[in-house]
Amino acid sequence: MNRRYPEMPMVGIGAIIFRDDRVLLIKRGNSPALGKWSIPGGLVELGETLETAVRREVLEEVGLDVKVLDLCAALDRVILDDGGRIEYHYVLLDFLCEAPADGNPVAATDAEECLFIPLSELSSYELTRGTEKVVRRAFEQAKEKKNGVYDTIV
Repeated sequence: MNRRYPEMPMVGIGAIIFRDDRVLLIKRGNSPALGKWSIPGGLVELGETLETAVRREVLEEVGLDVKVLDLCAALDRVILDDGGRIEYHYVLLDFLCEAPADGNPVAATDAEECLFIPLSELSSYELTRGTEKVVRRAFEQAKEKKNGVYDTIV
């Protein structure tokens, strides 16, 4: 299916990974968010569980093998072209994840750069819409260690 001008919404996943008060962000290398900073992620492939998709995308984009802890946010991302047609339509599911403490991310595939950015500096980066809000919500969720809503039952 074509990502641009799709016939139906596509399911995307994102991984929110913290190290102390820093979050892992990538600089996107492809449209629709080319050059903007966001969390690692991508599309769910046919037959793939959400957990498998998150782990695969993080490994492909930054080389980290993560543990998926819980769902943080479910988001709509509908982007219209200048004529008002739907150019992109994603349903995004962002997950709180844990990465090995000794693992260092390295940008690969469609990530131009990747960095652990202090939460206090988020507003100084050109972020994709909603990223800062979701990251801050996830940080609070991680601190509170709430019971999760995501279940891997297939």
